[in-house]
Amino acid sequence: MLAETICSAVSAAGLGIAAITAYRKRFLTATRIAAYSLVPVGLVMTGVVEWVSDIAFKPSVWIGFGLLAVAWLLFMTTRAVERRSGSTRKERRAARSAERGAAVAPAASSPSLTSGAGATAAQTQKQTQGRAKKKQQAAAPGDDFSDIEAILKKHGI
Repeated sequence: MLAETICSAVSAAGLGIAAITAYRKRFLTATRIAAYSLVPVGLVMTGVVEWVSDIAFKPSVWIGFGLLAVAWLLFMTTRAVERRSGSTRKERRAARSAERGAAVAPAASSPSLTSGAGATAAQTQKQTQGRAKKKQQAAAPGDDFSDIEAILKKHGI
């Protein structure tokens, strides 16, 4: 009963403020204030206020909210720990599939992507040599700063 009275008073005050705002020829703002001020009366008429007041005074409901909060806290803690450790679900799933017996060529440093019939030791050896050449080219000392020098020259520095 008290909640309904308070909601009605808040709505009446809001409509009064909306009327004053409309008097000042700020019709868009007045309409928005009127809309907000009608919400409490609408909640009272639909029974939401009564339902909320019934919930607010039951200890079992508060225990339920507490359990939901604990569950949310545990969930967020595990997510934070998972992010901090650096392992994601995809990484763990990949590790499990590797443990189950993913085919690895004897000379390869990573699992082969082909079925095994098409992948020969010579092909994997060529791939590893190609990677080594690319790493050596990237490691050349003059190449590292050429891009930076070009950018600096472009800007006149």
